This record gives sequence, structure tokens and C-alpha cells, in this order.
Amino acid sequence: MPPPLPRNPESRSVAAGARVPARAQRRSPQPRVAVAPAPASPPPDEGPSLRGWIGQLEAAGQLRHVTALVDWDQEIGALARLTLAARGPALLFENIKDHQDTLCRRFMTCGLGNRTQVCLLLGLPPETSDRELVRRLKELFRRPVPPVRVTTGPVKQNVLRHDQVDLAQFPAPKWHELDGGRFIDTFCGVVTRDPETRQTNVGLYRGQVLGRNKIGKLLIATQHWGSHFAKYRALGQPMPVAVVHGWHDALPFCAGSPFSRNVVEWDMMGAILGRPVELVRCETVDIEVPASAEIVMEGFISPDPATFEPEGPFAEYPGYAGGVPSPKPVFTVQCITHRHDPILRGTLEGARPGFPSEDSTLCAYAWSAIAWNTLEDCGVAGVTDVWLPPVCTGTNIVVQIHKMYRGHAQQVANALWGTSAGQWFYKNVLVVEEDIDIRDPVALDWAFAFRVNAAEGQILTFGPTFGSVLDPSTPREQRNPLQYGTGRWTRLLIDATRNWEFERNPAWGNRRFPPITKLSPELERRVRERWAEYGLGFDYLSEEQRELLTFERLSKILPEV
Repeated sequence: MPPPLPRNPESRSVAAGARVPARAQRRSPQPRVAVAPAPASPPPDEGPSLRGWIGQLEAAGQLRHVTALVDWDQEIGALARLTLAARGPALLFENIKDHQDTLCRRFMTCGLGNRTQVCLLLGLPPETSDRELVRRLKELFRRPVPPVRVTTGPVKQNVLRHDQVDLAQFPAPKWHELDGGRFIDTFCGVVTRDPETRQTNVGLYRGQVLGRNKIGKLLIATQHWGSHFAKYRALGQPMPVAVVHGWHDALPFCAGSPFSRNVVEWDMMGAILGRPVELVRCETVDIEVPASAEIVMEGFISPDPATFEPEGPFAEYPGYAGGVPSPKPVFTVQCITHRHDPILRGTLEGARPGFPSEDSTLCAYAWSAIAWNTLEDCGVAGVTDVWLPPVCTGTNIVVQIHKMYRGHAQQVANALWGTSAGQWFYKNVLVVEEDIDIRDPVALDWAFAFRVNAAEGQILTFGPTFGSVLDPSTPREQRNPLQYGTGRWTRLLIDATRNWEFERNPAWGNRRFPPITKLSPELERRVRERWAEYGLGFDYLSEEQRELLTFERLSKILPEV
């Protein structure tokens, strides 16, 4: 394996032991004619790639080849929507209208649309619980694996420059009826570099095809790449950008997650994969990208508002569609490198009840783990679990704590609201104690009903603050990024923990709240032993349900139960 990438970002030295020919020996671009599909599985020495991930999915029964003719205009989006609703397999479209003989003919989606696929990504059994998935990611994100640099790789098999660039050669879908056009940047990695610190950011930012070599980008000042953009604007220079389409799904899984700005996403992908990401330098911009990527688009975004063009609308993550186009920065593509017979990767947005998106799985697992680590890094003690409900895609968060002091829940909310991730996340914070299952809506409803009294200071609002420009609950005129740089939220904390303002009651065992109705462990075990004898005709409780019935384990650490 090549040596680690030097942490000094100024270094451009070539790693020793690179395993592929030097750049000068690249093959010339291939003609745009129909060819037999490249093998789904990569060469054995290639390392992580989209083709390798497709092979893993297929071996696990989590991928379907769609050979029927499918229209890029909404039909791909409809099939993706139905597949995600059914928690179905990944889809590899191989016969797309208008793209049977273009440079790129295949499109893959739904590769991270269910828990089984996330377990496969993390190398865990498919029956792994949501709680354990979050804990596993929390641990992995504490163990970064830095990338390494190589001289070249499969993404350099074909190089297109200037007039050779034609975005119409890629089967970017029009996902929804009310979308303003074809959106190509939906599940990719947008790579930029800070011109001062040279730190890299890999984000997931939507992009609409506007012309032969132009992509309109939603760029918000409070995002990480938004800070890069502001620095280039101050320098009077366009911002170099590279967009990676189609690498191992660890890429969009991390690029779409709200890591703090001191974290390099390549390191997090390495942690998930258990090996360094192999990066190769771009052709025309000073940025590195995965050597085994399917497609990389290189170019610049001008900070001059005169170059902005109408982009949108797009059915975004809140599950709403429609609107009107608005001026956005334009990514001008000057170079494309790609593998032979490349595969485009993308996804649809717009989760709503019963119809999740791939963002829903990122939200439930990666974003929950990151929020948990963020709270610990901010010094919040006693956090025992975190959950961002999938359908809310980060807007709501539930935090479980071992309550240690008055104001504990307020500390949780303040820590979350002060992060850069607060641009899109944590509008509404619900805090509960350990006897409430944060993934059970019924348990949350019960805690809200009987542990919250608005008159006792347990419902707090904070704002207005910055917030999502895509949340339709904010008046449209208050979420204009060109005018304000961000949206506007008034945030909410619901403290559904036991109120420490209450006096302890000797009649309740010196508790602040009455005892919870439960069975003693001794009685429960006696009933379990005689269960068949009763002849009731239904199975006994699971181990998890037995604990909820008795709180035998929890009572040892939480006297309130």
C-alpha cells in the first residue's frame, strides 16, 4: 500500500510504490460509440470503487440490473422513489432513453437506501440494530485514516478538455415533475480547498445542468465550501472545484454528513473502509480525487454575481417541490476524466412519511453519530444515545441523557445550535432520559405528554437564528441566500426529562416523580417460567421487552425507575 499522504497540503511529491503507469502514458479519450458494458467487478488490486461496491451489493442480493428502456425524464426518479419506499435494492440502469450510445450510458441509484446496505458498508451483520449502527459510526469517526497519493488510476483512462466537454453525454435525470431541469450533482463529492490553510472539504451540494459545460450550484455562505468561496471572492479569483461522480458509496455517505470543519472527509471514508483513500491529482485544478472514481469534472466557480445564472427549482430534502429559478453560482467544467464505460451515480431528494430518500439513511446513522460526538466535544456530559429521525433529514433531533444537573437539556440544545451544522440541522431538539426509547415514537409521545409542562420552563425557543434556506416553514422572503447568506429559523427545545425544580417526595422513595408502573424482576421471571402453562396462545416477550417491563438493568444506574 502506498505511504500516507503528507499532512502538509503544500506537498505535491509522488508517492513511492504507485501501482499504475505515469500520467504521460494515459490512453487517449475513447470514441463516443456503443460498446459492451465494462465488468461490474473491478480488478483485484484496484481498491475501493463504485464497481467494487456494486459487486458487494450484488453478492448480498442488494442490486438489480435494469435492462428495460427507462426514461431519464422522471421515470428513473419514479422507480427510485418506489424502490426506496420498499427498502429495496440498488438499481443499475443500463438502457436509458437518449443515452444508448453516449459517453456515459449507465446510472446507479439507491445503493444506500436501507439498513441492510448500511450494514454492508460497515461490515456488520444485517440484523445489527439502529442503536448499534450509530454507536459503531460514532467510534469509527474517532479513528481517522488519512489518504495516500498515487500517480494515476482508472479515472485517468480518458481525459476530455475544453470543447470535448459535453454534459449532455451523461444521463442526469430530471427527478421530479416540478424540477427546473436535469440535476447531475445529487450524490457526488464536491471537492474544494481553502486558499489560506489548504485544507480540503468534500461536500455534497446539488447541481443542475445549465449548458454544455455549465452546472448551476446551490452555494450557501455558512457551508464549509461557502467559506472557501468567500476567501476566493476576497482574492478576486474563481474557486477551483472538482466533482467526483461514482466512487465507493463511502464517498457520498461522508460528503453528505455534517462533520466539523477541522475534519477531512477523506479521513472519515478511510475509517469506514479500514484503509486509506488513494488520491490522484486533477488535470487542471490543484485538487486530489479518488484514483478509481468513475467520473471527475474539473473547473471553476466565479464569485462575480454577473456570472450567476437561474437554477432550480428542485424537490429538496423537506419533501416539497415547486418554486421559481433564482440566480446561483455556475460551475464551469473545463476538463472531465473518466473510466472506460463510466457509471454515473445519483439520488433523488424529497423524503416524506412512507417515502424515504438515501439522505434518510445518512440522517439516521451518520448524522446521529456525528451529533453525538459533537456534543461530547462541546463538553456535554451524560449523553447516552442520539437519533435524527430519518423522515426529518436532520431538522429534528432526539437526545437521550443520563440527567446530571438542572439545565442539562438546555446545554444539549445550545451546543447543537452553535455548530456550523446548524445551517441545516437541529431546528427542533427533544431531550429525554434513559428510560425512553428515542427510536419509538410512542415512547416519545408518552414522555412529551407526561414530563413536559410549558408553564414549568420546559419548552424554550431561541431565535431568530441562521437556518435552512430550503425549509418551507420559513417565509420565502426570509430565506433568500443572495440577500442574507442563509435562511432564518426560530429554534425549539422540548425538555422531556424529569423536572428537577420539583421537590423530592418521601412517599415516592424520595423521587421527584412518581414511580413508574412496572413488574418486579422476580415476578416477571416467575410468570415467564409458567408462560406455557397459562395457555394464552401468544409468544412471550423479547429480551428487550422484558427489560422495558422491569427496568431491571436500568434501575441500577437510574434510581428514578
